Amino acid sequence: MNRARMRVVLGLFLLLTGLTVLTAISVYRFAPVFSPTALFGSPENDHVDGRATIVKDEKGNIITQMARLISSGDEIFTAEGKHYRIIRVHGNTAYARFTGMDRDLLAYREFYSHLSVPVAAAAGKTGPVGIYHTHSDESYLPSDGADSIPFHGGIYQVGQAFSNKLQNTGVKVNYDKTPHDPHDNAAYQRSRRTAVKLMQSNPIALFDVHRDGVPDAGFYRRFIANRDVTQTRLVVGRENPNMQANLDFAKRLMSYANSIHKPIVKEIFMGKGNYNQDLMPTAMLVEAGTYTNTKGEAEKGIDLLASAVPVVLGAAGPARPNAPEYGKPLTDRTAATPGAWKSLAFIVGLTILAGGAFLVISSGSLNKARQRLTGFWGREFANFFGPRQISKNLPQVREKAGRLPHYRSVNDPDANEIDRDHLERIRKD
Repeated sequence: MNRARMRVVLGLFLLLTGLTVLTAISVYRFAPVFSPTALFGSPENDHVDGRATIVKDEKGNIITQMARLISSGDEIFTAEGKHYRIIRVHGNTAYARFTGMDRDLLAYREFYSHLSVPVAAAAGKTGPVGIYHTHSDESYLPSDGADSIPFHGGIYQVGQAFSNKLQNTGVKVNYDKTPHDPHDNAAYQRSRRTAVKLMQSNPIALFDVHRDGVPDAGFYRRFIANRDVTQTRLVVGRENPNMQANLDFAKRLMSYANSIHKPIVKEIFMGKGNYNQDLMPTAMLVEAGTYTNTKGEAEKGIDLLASAVPVVLGAAGPARPNAPEYGKPLTDRTAATPGAWKSLAFIVGLTILAGGAFLVISSGSLNKARQRLTGFWGREFANFFGPRQISKNLPQVREKAGRLPHYRSVNDPDANEIDRDHLERIRKD
C-alpha cells in the first residue's frame, strides 16, 4: 500500500471515528445504556463507611465532611449560598477556596421565599418521577443492625418514604427496586440499565437515593418541622454534558426545600464522576443522612425534601405569566436549558477537529492542507462573486458578440464540408 493510499485510509478512519462519537452523543437519549464517560471519565468516587474527608477553608475552618474521595476542582455550594472550590487535597483533608456568594442561589432563595404555590396541582399532566438505588446494600446501623445488607438494605425504606410523600402530593412515581450489588465502582454501570428502563416512562426527574458514610451521626441530625430528622446532600457529577443543567436543578431544589424546611438540604457537592446524570437534566443523587443515623430520621428527612420536588419540577402548577427565567419550573418548555450552548459548541468543535485532521492526513503535510484549503475558498468565492462581475459587463459582452462572425447551423451541409476541410489542413500541418 503506497503512502497516498495509506493517508486516505487513515483519514477515513479518523473521520468515521469522529462521526461515531458524534452519533453516540446524539442518540444516547434513545439508546443510553453505554456511557461515553465510562471510557473517558473517572470512576465514581463513592463513599466507604467510616472514612471521612474533612474539607477546610484556607483559614483552617471546617466547611464540611463526607465519606468519599475529593479531588482538586470539586465544588461545594452551602445552604447559605457560599461557593467553595477545592484547591488541594492532602490525605483525608481537603482545602477549599471561597469564591464568593453564588448569584443563582441568592436569586432562587429570594424568589422562592415569596412564592405562593398554586392550590390546584397539575401533576396529572406531567410524567412520573423515577426513583432507584445504585447502592442497594446501604443501611442504617442503629435501626438495621448493620451498615450494609446486600440486596436488601435499609435504603429501600428511605426510598419508599420518598415515593410515598411524592404520591401523596399528587405526583406519579415509578420506583424501581432492582438491586445492583456489590457496592463497588462498577455499580453505576449496572444501575444505568435500571435508569435507562425508567427513562422509557418519560420521567420528569430521576432520583438515585443513597446515604453517606461519615461516622459522626450528629453531622446530619437536625430538629426541623418539630421532628428529629437527618439532613440531605445533593450530589452532581461534573463529568457529564448535563452538568450545568443538573447543577441548576440542585440549586433550585435546595433553595426551595430550605425555604420551607430550613435547612433540610445541607449542601450541594459537585465532584468527579457521571452518576448517570448524563441521561437527563433533572437527574439527581441524594444522600439521606449517614449510616450512624437511625433509619426513621432519614425517612423523615427525605419526606421533607420530597415536599419541595413538585414545585421545583412544575408538577404543582404552571409558572405565572411573564415569570423571570429563574422563576420558571424546570418542566416549562419556555425555560432555558443551562449548558445547551456549551454542548452545541463541543459537538461543533469536535466536528471541525475531525475534519481538520482528515484534511492534514489526506494532504500529507500541514502546508499542503493549508494550500488546499486556500484554493477551496478561492474557488468558492470566485464562483459566488463571478455571476455579479459578468452581469456588470453584460453590455460590453453583447457588443463584442455582435461583431463575431455568424456560424451556420451544424445541420447545414456546406458548413459541415468547411469544417472537414479545416480539420484536414490541421492534420497535414
